[in-house]
Formats: sequence, C-alpha cells, structure tokens
Amino acid sequence: MTESPENKTHFGFADIPESEKAGRVQGVFNSVASKYDVMNDVMSVGIHRVWKEAMMDWLAPRPGQKLLDVAGGTGDISFKFLKRAGHGHATVLDLTEPMLIEGRKRAEAEAMQDSLDWVVGDAMALPFDDNTFDVYTISFGIRNVTRPQDALNEAYRVLKPGGRLMVLEFSQLPNEGMQKLYDLYSFNVIPAMGQLIANDRDSYQYLVESIRKFPDQDTFLSMVRAAGFENAKYRNLSMGIACLHSGWKI
Repeated sequence: MTESPENKTHFGFADIPESEKAGRVQGVFNSVASKYDVMNDVMSVGIHRVWKEAMMDWLAPRPGQKLLDVAGGTGDISFKFLKRAGHGHATVLDLTEPMLIEGRKRAEAEAMQDSLDWVVGDAMALPFDDNTFDVYTISFGIRNVTRPQDALNEAYRVLKPGGRLMVLEFSQLPNEGMQKLYDLYSFNVIPAMGQLIANDRDSYQYLVESIRKFPDQDTFLSMVRAAGFENAKYRNLSMGIACLHSGWKI
C-alpha cells in the first residue's frame, strides 16, 4: 500500500512539505531575533510603528480586556494594547522562544510584568480553552503560518462571544506600476540590509518572498469569513503595502 504524498506549502518562493515549514520559520526567527526590532524599522522606514498605532485606533482597547497576541514576538502589540486599555492582560504567544526572550528584556515588559504572560505555542493548535480571550491579534505573522486558515479557525475558537479578531499583515498594492516599484525596493534593498544589520541575507530574502506569496486583501477577507467571523472588513495602510483585517465572533 503506497503512502499518499504529503501536502505542500510555500516557504518564500520554494514549495516544501507542510511538515517542514514550522521548523524553517523557527530557523529564520531564531536567526534574526536579536535584531528583529531594528530591522522592522529599517524595512519599513519606521512606518510599521504608524501601522501599529492605526491598528490600536481601530481596535480601541478597553479596560479589563484579555488579549491573545499570536506571533507576538518581542511584545510590541501587547505593550501598546495594555497602554491603551489602561489595565488588562496580554498573553504573547510565539513559535520561536528566542523572540519571546528578546521581548522579556524590554523595559516595557518589566513595567507590565504583572499583566503579561509569554507562551511558546503554535497558532494552528493554541494551548487555550474555548471562549477565553476578548481580543486576538496577529501582526506580520500569519503569512508565516503553515495553514493560515487553521490559525483563523483557532482564533475563532479561543475568542469569547463578542470577541474581536484583528490581523495586521503586509499585502498587495492595487496599482501594478506601484507594486513593481515596491518589489524593486523589497527584493534589492531589504535582503541587503538584512546582511548588513543582522548578517543574514537569506532570512530577509524569505521574508520578502513570503509577502509576495500571501493572499491579496479580498482573498484573505474570504478566509476570515470562512472561519466564522462576522462584520469582517479590511482597511489598507500606506495604499496597501500593509492591511488590517477585522472580524467579530458573534
């Protein structure tokens, strides 16, 4: 009896067995963890900070809410959420422990330690009970998940009724000429800066390729709806270089 072939997924522009992707993604972020925040500033010319504030504006955190920040890395979104909420609790979950270790070193983490948990875990199999969190966020992380639909399904499961999903991710520019110019920058400048700052060209080459492989705004919106979320919609940021998707568990 022959074994059925394993499902394939993409790792950047390469097609690989699904079973290999998580390990490869861990390798990327293990490599760049210590320089991740610096490289975010370089890659986006600091604009990622504006995008994250726009995310908080739309999210409008409220006092006492419980946040699950998946692929939360060094804690950026959780820190912003807790500051906006005034008081509450944030759980930062990431597949890559070195990213969480870097986050715990930050001054904000020490100041907010009573309101923070740091958990190593998989977005496709969250180690939490149903109906646990008020808010689920994932920022620049869902394109690295082996099966993004599974991650969205898990988000729906762990949110309480009335809970909110918000996804911040790189996306596609609606104008072909502008997209070509952006691609020229992405493929020529970002890997070179990764080599210069983090001594790691390959990881940043992967990150650029992973952006191009991610579904466009409307396709991803249909995935959010397929997970069960209602009142789902999106907002483009910087003309579509990044995009916010929102949905509610009703």
